[in-house]
Amino acid sequence: MADLRNYQSRAQTGEMIDQGLRAYMLKVYNLMALGLAITGVAAYLSFQLAFANGEITAFGQAIYLSPLKWVVILAPLALVFFLSFRIHRMSVSAAQTTFAIYAALVGLSLSSIFLIYTGQSVVQTFFVTAASFGALSLYGYTTKRDLSAMGSFLIMGLFGLIIASIVNIFLASSAMQFAISVIGVLIFAGLTAYDTQRIKELYYEADDVAVAGRKAIMGALTLYLDFINLFMFLLQFMGNRK
Repeated sequence: MADLRNYQSRAQTGEMIDQGLRAYMLKVYNLMALGLAITGVAAYLSFQLAFANGEITAFGQAIYLSPLKWVVILAPLALVFFLSFRIHRMSVSAAQTTFAIYAALVGLSLSSIFLIYTGQSVVQTFFVTAASFGALSLYGYTTKRDLSAMGSFLIMGLFGLIIASIVNIFLASSAMQFAISVIGVLIFAGLTAYDTQRIKELYYEADDVAVAGRKAIMGALTLYLDFINLFMFLLQFMGNRK
């Protein structure tokens, strides 16, 4: 009888952990989706405000042609570092607000893609990215295989990709850009699965509300970055240029 009670207790504890993990991961995905929605709306509205009747507006000149464009480009990078290093000292609501502001700034900086690519190709690439991301993240969530070794390799590859991208700014090689795009897709495809598994493993049922909330926000930020980068690299060789 004692063994039966112990078994039932362990089963109930396991079920509670599973329910907590599902709630935690659902919050991560919901926050990520909210960030993507904010980015999409901000990018589209920024582009609409930048042009009127086929002519560039003062707003468009400011964000695309003036020195302010560097602020638009670098502000998201500064904010993501701020959030990453300060989140443990922030309240959950402040961290969520910072994440939302960051997503809006990314949308502002990405609005220029509508100058380069057709709207149809942007939408098509988004859905291809969403389908690919969903499958890869599901794999990372459900696989029993330890992806940590693959993650270390991918992170090293990411640094190499960044260096290659900087070098190609000066070389302006179309062949090298195509190779960077393909490698970028492969790296962020792998990172999507790896990061999902890592975020899942960070869950701890004894975390208080604030700690769990901060973990969910950082998880959402990580997957958001994977999605955005996967989308941008796919767009570079799938998108139809104007």
